[in-house]
Formats: sequence, C-alpha cells, structure tokens
Amino acid sequence: MNQETIDKLKESYKLKKPLIKQRMKEFEEVFQSGDEAIFTELCFCIFTAGASARMGLKCIDKIKDIILTGSADELEARIEKSHRYPKARAGYIVHTRTYLQDEWNFEIKKLIESFDDKLSLRDFFATNKGIKGLGYKEGSHFLRNIGFKGYAILDIHILRSMHEYGLIDSPKPATSRKRYLEIESKLKEFAKELEIDFDDLDLLLWSNKTGEILK
Repeated sequence: MNQETIDKLKESYKLKKPLIKQRMKEFEEVFQSGDEAIFTELCFCIFTAGASARMGLKCIDKIKDIILTGSADELEARIEKSHRYPKARAGYIVHTRTYLQDEWNFEIKKLIESFDDKLSLRDFFATNKGIKGLGYKEGSHFLRNIGFKGYAILDIHILRSMHEYGLIDSPKPATSRKRYLEIESKLKEFAKELEIDFDDLDLLLWSNKTGEILK
C-alpha cells in the first residue's frame, strides 16, 4: 500500500475520531444498562444479519415495546414491512429469548461476565444453537455494540476495504472460524501499521464506505 493511501486514511480518522470515540462510549453504556438493553442489542444484530444496520434499527423501533413478551407471530406482524425476512427473524428472536430465559434466567450480563476469554465469549454467541441468527460477524457486532473490544465485524464493507487495500485476496465472507480469525488478524496488523486503534479502524472503514457512523 502506498503512502498516499495511508495518509488519506489517517486524515479521515483525524476528522472522524471524536464521533467514533463517542460511539464507543455509547456502546459501553449499553452493557451497564442491564439485561433488557443487552438483549435489545442482540436482537438488533439478529435483524442486521443478511440485511443492514438501518434495517435493524427500524425493526428494533417497531418491536421495542414487546421485545420481551411478543410471540413470533406478533413480532413478525410488526416487522413484515420493514425486514427482508420477517418470519425467520421473528422466530430467531423468540427462540433466542426462550433459551436465555430457560437456561440462564435471562441474566445475560452475568452470563457474559462469566467468560474470561474473548474468543470463547464470541464462540458462545456465534455457534450456540440456542442463539439463532448470529455467526461470527454478528457475534462480533453484538459484543462490540455492548462495549467489548478486540473484535472485527467483517461485513461486506470491511471486507471490500481490506481487499482494495491488498490485505486479502477476495472480499468473500469467511465461511469458517479459522478463516474469520485469519482475516481479523490481518486487520489488527493493519491497525498497528496505521497506528489507529483497532476498534476505531472497524468503524472508520465502515463509515468511509457508507458515509455514516452508526453501529
């Protein structure tokens, strides 16, 4: 990568850093807000998978008053005009909510705090059959959005950026844990090279592609 490209990224970071840091602070506040707030963020990531952050936000707004009590049919009815896969996502949320209630007494904050290893924590949310619709990308997204650092959200925008910068051979999503970790490691190395905080870099690259700093 040439110096001009690096300089452009650093300049972009300089401009966006205050807002990126503000977002990071907001993410940390979610975890401190308790189990319902954490579950709401989990649902946002379930909605975002295979869709978009905007679509996820819109759907959360539609169901926020019944997020803990609504049946799959009720949730589906609320989001049928807002999501690409309303029936599937409503089912995922009820399945996940039931699992967290039955197995963990809905003490999600306590559950998360019981892990002392970042990779094991993400594995739990990415591969657990009780939690539907996440995988490694959205598992990372969820944990970042509740204030946990050190995870790359390898969505299409990040992968395309990495491909354009010559960090990976293809922008295709990782299809295994091993591949996800390999790409994540490359992004961490890139962050070191740029001297930009790794978690900030994820938001920076995403915003450079989308024009927004959402979540």
